[in-house]
Amino acid sequence: MTLIAILTGTLAAGIGSVWLAALLSFGVLARYTNHMLSLAAGALLATAFMHLLPEAFESQAGAQELFATLLVGLVFFFLLDKAELYHHGHEHHDPQGQDDAGPLLAPLRSGNSGRAEHVNTAPGPLEQGHPHHHHGHSARSGSWAVLTGDSVHAFGDGILIASAFVADTRLGVITALAVLAHEVPHHMGDLVVLRHTSSNRSAALIKVSLAGAVTALGGLIGYALVDMLHDWLPYFLVVASSSFVYVALADLIPQLQKRLTARETLAQIAWLGVGIALVTLVSGLAHSSH
Repeated sequence: MTLIAILTGTLAAGIGSVWLAALLSFGVLARYTNHMLSLAAGALLATAFMHLLPEAFESQAGAQELFATLLVGLVFFFLLDKAELYHHGHEHHDPQGQDDAGPLLAPLRSGNSGRAEHVNTAPGPLEQGHPHHHHGHSARSGSWAVLTGDSVHAFGDGILIASAFVADTRLGVITALAVLAHEVPHHMGDLVVLRHTSSNRSAALIKVSLAGAVTALGGLIGYALVDMLHDWLPYFLVVASSSFVYVALADLIPQLQKRLTARETLAQIAWLGVGIALVTLVSGLAHSSH
C-alpha cells in the first residue's frame, strides 16, 4: 500500500507540476513570449540559489564537499556544451565549426571584440518574434543541461517523497503536494528553454514530462534503499543546481545582454524579478506546509 502511495505521489508531483507549468506558460502567459526568457533565467537561478542549495547545505554533508560537487557539475555541463557544439558542427560538415544558426553566432566565437559587436548590434531572437531561429547552439546545449538537471532533481524529489511516505502517509501527501507546488515555476522556466529550441510545444512538453517522471523512479529506488540514498540527497540537489546555474548564466543571460531602450530594459529586469519571486514565494510556502 505504501509503495502504491509513493508511486501516486511521485507521478502527481513530477508530471502534474509540468502540466500545470505548461498551462501557465502556453496559456495564461503565452502573450508575454518576449519576456519569458527573462522569467526563465530568474526561475532557474532562484531554484538553484533559493531552494536547492540551501536545502543541500542544511544537511550533514560538509560544505567543502558540496562546493566541490557544484564546481564539478559546472565543469561537466560546460564540457557537455562543448561536446554538443562539436557534434552539431561536425554533423553539418562545417570545417569552421559553425552550426545552422549561421553567421549570427560567429561573433560569439570570435573573442571579446566580436562579443561586444554582437551585444551592441544584433537584435535579440525573442524581440524579433522568432524564438527558435537564432542561437541554435546555445538553445540546444541549454536544453540538454536543463533536462539532465531536471532528471537529477526529480530523482532526488522522488527519494524525498518516498522517505516521507515511509515515515507517515499524511507527511508523504503533504511532501508530494509541496514538491508539486514548488516545481511549477521552475518547470515554467524549463519549458521556455526547450521551447526556445524549436516551435514544437508538444516536444518540449514531452521532454520535460519524461524528466519529471524520473521522480517515480527516485520514489521506487528510495523506497527500497531509503536509508542509504538519503545520505546522497544533498549531492543530487547540488548537481541539479549546477545545471540550472550553468544554463541561466551561460545560455540565457547572454541572450538578454543586448542594447535596449530604457523601457525594454526595465521590463526585462522586472520579468527576471518575477521569475525569482515566483520560485522564492512558492518554495517558502511549500517549506512552511512541510
